[in-house]
Amino acid sequence: MSSFKISGGKQLTGEIVPQGAKNEALQVICACLLTNEKVTIHNVPAIRDVVKLMELLKSIGVKIKPSGNSSYTFEAADINLDYLNTTDFKEKVGALRGSIMILGPLLARFGRGIVYAPGGDKIGRRRLDTHFFGLQKLGAEFNYDFTNQLFTVSATELKGNYMLLDEASVTGTANIVMAAVLAKGPTTIFNAACEPYLFQLCNMLSRMGAKIQGIGSNLLTIEGVTSLKGCEHTLLSDMIEVGSFIGLAAMTRSAITIKNVNYQQLGLIPDVFRRLGIDIIRQGDDIFIPQKDVYELETFMDGSIMTIADAPWPGFTPDLISIVLVVATQARGSVLIHQKMFESRLFFVDKLIDMGAKIILCDPHRATVIGLDRQYPLRGLRMSSPDIRAGVALLIAALSAEGISIIDNIEQIDRGYQEIDIRLRNLGADIQRI
Repeated sequence: MSSFKISGGKQLTGEIVPQGAKNEALQVICACLLTNEKVTIHNVPAIRDVVKLMELLKSIGVKIKPSGNSSYTFEAADINLDYLNTTDFKEKVGALRGSIMILGPLLARFGRGIVYAPGGDKIGRRRLDTHFFGLQKLGAEFNYDFTNQLFTVSATELKGNYMLLDEASVTGTANIVMAAVLAKGPTTIFNAACEPYLFQLCNMLSRMGAKIQGIGSNLLTIEGVTSLKGCEHTLLSDMIEVGSFIGLAAMTRSAITIKNVNYQQLGLIPDVFRRLGIDIIRQGDDIFIPQKDVYELETFMDGSIMTIADAPWPGFTPDLISIVLVVATQARGSVLIHQKMFESRLFFVDKLIDMGAKIILCDPHRATVIGLDRQYPLRGLRMSSPDIRAGVALLIAALSAEGISIIDNIEQIDRGYQEIDIRLRNLGADIQRI
């Protein structure tokens, strides 16, 4: 077990480059299973979840070779399906939630797949029904071994179909799309997730020879093809890192430039942080956050307290709710944070309260933050990272706090943020991995 030791209260300065998008990487790497030709992916982040997925694919038989800085070539020409029945496969799948997205490609190309209940963040129930209902609509048959938490799926032939998804699940939509591109006939997916990750995945599949219409919308029409070819693909910058660095600059009263952010793909993220009173200056495809001692929360037009809530894209991403909450603790004014999509994601606020923040946890989904307006700085604390996003929110709090903080269980943070301690030290942060 590793920990971060942080001496807080230091202003930072400089430039920081976001890594490739974690959630996009997990999808497009799984898509490499759809072809026996080489696929080259650029800007791949060296984070635990991506490394684990690549190790899993290697074990299945995918040849993975580095082809430059943060670039890899994947070749899934010789897949060992017998490996799916091994204990080693079960252990690797159980350690990674993104492993569920191998199911659609395996089913589409080989007619069967196996997956165990996947791991990932403990942020409440994260059901898989959308994945399974969509694949069943394409003709797949599912069996579930409750004792071993084992899902097996098979199909002699996938056939296109119309489906209205019960929720706009990002990974569920990705799994269904990856299966539908090799199904026979047309598939229509309504209420599809339309995050930039899906936009990127669909464009990559199109370059591989898939026929997809409606890319970037919640209505996708797919005409199945018999096979796909190789391609090259470059990941977007991770918009969750971009939002995290905006929050970091505000909390530490720092002047920071965030480079190569793919601004057009950030959606509401800049606007939401502006509502917190943060100045965000666009410079081409970079963002500059100037040093600012005081930032004031907006209110609604009638003077009532502002509410910030998450929602499926193009709404505000739930992965940044934790960051917004911690930033609000030092703002001038109050805000209601409403985390609608996961019932356990706000349970890290007790640690912020122990650091001196004024937060009322109303229920598992809502918290009212009364900003301290810099009058009472947070104080250092020893705490543990419960999940990726809450862990980084606590890290930002520690960097702004007076005194020493220690954050344990930082393997959670490493799952989503590449060498975060090294990059923060380059900005002037006092952070050590111990």
